[in-house]
Amino acid sequence: MSSPTSTPLRYSRDALMASHPYARPHEGAGFTLHGGFTADGAYVSPRTLGRWPAVRAWGEALQARGFALIDASGKLLERESYPTFAQQKLLLQSGFGQTLWNSLTITGIIEKRGQVLCDVTAPEMQTIIVEDIADTATGHLNAGLLHAHGMDEGGDPATPELGAHDAMWFASRDLVFGTDAYPIPTPPDNISRPVEDREMPDLPPEYEQMIKLLMNVLMIEIRAESFFAHCCRTFRDPDLFADRRADAELAATMIERIRTDEAIHVGYLQAVISELRSFTIRTVDGRQAPGASIIDPVWAKMVEWHGVLEREAARDRSRAELEQQIIAARGDAGRELLARLDALEDGAAVAA
Repeated sequence: MSSPTSTPLRYSRDALMASHPYARPHEGAGFTLHGGFTADGAYVSPRTLGRWPAVRAWGEALQARGFALIDASGKLLERESYPTFAQQKLLLQSGFGQTLWNSLTITGIIEKRGQVLCDVTAPEMQTIIVEDIADTATGHLNAGLLHAHGMDEGGDPATPELGAHDAMWFASRDLVFGTDAYPIPTPPDNISRPVEDREMPDLPPEYEQMIKLLMNVLMIEIRAESFFAHCCRTFRDPDLFADRRADAELAATMIERIRTDEAIHVGYLQAVISELRSFTIRTVDGRQAPGASIIDPVWAKMVEWHGVLEREAARDRSRAELEQQIIAARGDAGRELLARLDALEDGAAVAA
């Protein structure tokens, strides 16, 4: 079966795992990394020779059936991350780089954890779906989509010498700060939306667990986009990292390469969640229900938690940590810096 554009809709695992032929490897900041460059110098993400055409074709086929792709843009994030760019600039110019160092380090550590997707096997989705899913993204989760995602994040277990996103974040951090600028922070145990009760009782538990995993990962990827933008803007500000301008520019370029890699993750997860909304679902009590009736309420909660609730909680945690750092370094004199920091969050025109 083919899409309206005659692009194939069914792919082998090898096709979804294939990389472009590279003219030269990807190296930077002392790391040998995944991906590579074409003859004209353009960076190309690993394992996207087949994945990108497949994801685009699945999305087009879904829309040809009359169903829209869900919004997977930064518009879902109703709260700005903390600290804001203006606050980050004030902190760096005031000698407080640990917050950014911690964020870059924790992001790299969490990216490494993403390698676990290499070992995730989705339950047989066709069991609960009435329509044939052989020509959909949902039907290819275990045909390389999940495995390739895990390799992008934490590296190929078969070639550990080739750095993935974890190494790229650490490289960016070391370029702007140097190595060992601050102690390695302790990352959170989990950055997913915590759920204790069943929210999709029409599905067997293992299917609910899988679908919510995909939703959580998609929202984490969407949240990451705002951090990409924040880092690139910060690294490229001519007022910052004055003694490391060339390194800071390279760090921003490295973040842009991660950003390029992550786009395929947003793409396939957006396609899967959108497809699940379009399918007819076999429920545990023998009924057939529209997928949207099962997916939409939980997706709305996922968006609210990642886009509003967790960002508000993260803001409060970060503000408390900053106050502790600043007061420890400057005593009561640090209160003036904290006031300026808070004023910037309120939108006041406070000069750094």
